Amino acid sequence: MKELKRHAIIAGIIAIACCVIILVIVVVRCSNTTALHLGGKGKMTMTATQIDSLRSIGQWEFLSIADEEVVDTIRHGFFGDDRLARIYYGTLRLGIDLSKAPDGWISNDKDTVVVTLPKVQLLDDNFVDEARTRSFIETGKWTEADRAALTRKAAIIMRHRCMTEANIKLANDNAKVQMATLVKSMGFQHVRVEVAE
Repeated sequence: MKELKRHAIIAGIIAIACCVIILVIVVVRCSNTTALHLGGKGKMTMTATQIDSLRSIGQWEFLSIADEEVVDTIRHGFFGDDRLARIYYGTLRLGIDLSKAPDGWISNDKDTVVVTLPKVQLLDDNFVDEARTRSFIETGKWTEADRAALTRKAAIIMRHRCMTEANIKLANDNAKVQMATLVKSMGFQHVRVEVAE
């Protein structure tokens, strides 16, 4: 649990640093245009340039989970059983992909900017670290296809173990806080961030 929190803190620091860099780029780009404009009755709305700059962030990680699994398989034979057992390591990254944000994902509700983020998802399906995989039991003859099948089984187990409601909620909470901080740093005082279900 401590390692999970440490990874979450490191991921949060990296995400905030990226946000600050992007924010500087946005401010420099928007310095020739009006960064904020007033809508009816003094409400502030985002410009299309600001919305596009947020969408250009692309994948944004909010939780990183390191996992290791022991996975084995047995092949029964006439003269005895063959067994293959391997240790797999992987890092699952949960976050959002802002490039997939639909039109209208940023809107106004009176004096509040409302941001509806895409659903939190696994950012990379290739999270098993093949270079660190080790066999600790291998009896009989096993093909590369057998090993690949075992790797797929390990990926399914890791995904099931790490994509829990608690981890998704933690990633959602991190997403809301970090996006609200970023939008407020652009000059908007009232921000509400929601994550699609």
